[in-house]
Amino acid sequence: MSEERLTKSDKITLLKIARQAIKSELEGRALRLPTITSPALMEPRGAFVTLHKHGQLRGCIGNFTSSNPLYHTVAEMAISAAFNDPRFRPLAPHEFDEIDIEISALTPLRPIKSVDEIEVGKHGIYIIQGPYRGVLLPQVATEYGWDRYTFLDQTCIKAGLYPGCWKEPSTQILIFSAEVFGEKELGLV
Repeated sequence: MSEERLTKSDKITLLKIARQAIKSELEGRALRLPTITSPALMEPRGAFVTLHKHGQLRGCIGNFTSSNPLYHTVAEMAISAAFNDPRFRPLAPHEFDEIDIEISALTPLRPIKSVDEIEVGKHGIYIIQGPYRGVLLPQVATEYGWDRYTFLDQTCIKAGLYPGCWKEPSTQILIFSAEVFGEKELGLV
């Protein structure tokens, strides 16, 4: 992935694509993606799309990697967050105007040698132990005011494991960074 960061225009385009993808699905029609010329949006890149309704989580789905361009990944993840997050019922048409969308465009996963490499607010954590897997995005630790060790413990819990599982030699810890932006931040809602 290049070091090129997303421009404000790129971010607005991705947020509009995410909203249009959800609306198209609600209306039962095919999504028509715009013509994209931004090189940053054409890069194959993982992304998570998070939906909030009145400040509460309403859905969040993502992929760490993708062979598709970022804008395609965002469209797919927006639909999945709205209709396929197993923690929530599918989004209903009357809820559409009540949600706000946040996108996390990801860097590739990388293993760490020491938990000291984890920077709260910069890195997300992906924990793997046997069949158990859990991920928390970088902004989660900041939102809850967690330190590094609480963040690790909470990622273990998200994986269905016990706090402190990250200390076990059999646990893999991978980190990633994300460009996180939302409709509220960019004045779109």
